[in-house]
Amino acid sequence: MDIFRPDIYQKSIYTIDYLKLKNQGIRCLLFDLDNTLSPLEREVPDQKLIDFFHYIEDLGLKPIILSNASLKRVTPFKEKCNVDSSFHSRKPFSKKYKKILMMYHFKDTEVACIGDQLLTDIFGANRLGFTSILVNPISKKERLVTKCNRFFEKRIYASLRRRGLLEQGVYYD
Repeated sequence: MDIFRPDIYQKSIYTIDYLKLKNQGIRCLLFDLDNTLSPLEREVPDQKLIDFFHYIEDLGLKPIILSNASLKRVTPFKEKCNVDSSFHSRKPFSKKYKKILMMYHFKDTEVACIGDQLLTDIFGANRLGFTSILVNPISKKERLVTKCNRFFEKRIYASLRRRGLLEQGVYYD
């Protein structure tokens, strides 16, 4: 079950201490899109998200959107936020993660993955030795596959809670 435990748990992308991450050697941030950066029903990023990516880049960090969503879904966020992206990433499988490491010449210790799902974002990051950061989903609306994942996630959360490893709403970094 430890493979599902995030290294950091925060309320949202906006409550993470990015300067602390940078000081710990993180150079690249892989962000999930749906319900991490934006609600599923929003088709383009809002100004707050665009400004957020400017802040991340001003810190000297490389933000990349790593999403299981389609090219059509990811492209408006890639273009308006002016960030690199990967669509149909098939998280938690390792192929796209490894491709990013090779393309950008990052070490696994220099990458943090931020997302709202234990079964895709956290599991994928932990399998590769990346820093894993869990955030709460920002919307109740989800795709069918995500709803199925949430069914299994409830059991994982319960097991982690019983072992004193993770409790929803109790944040840490």
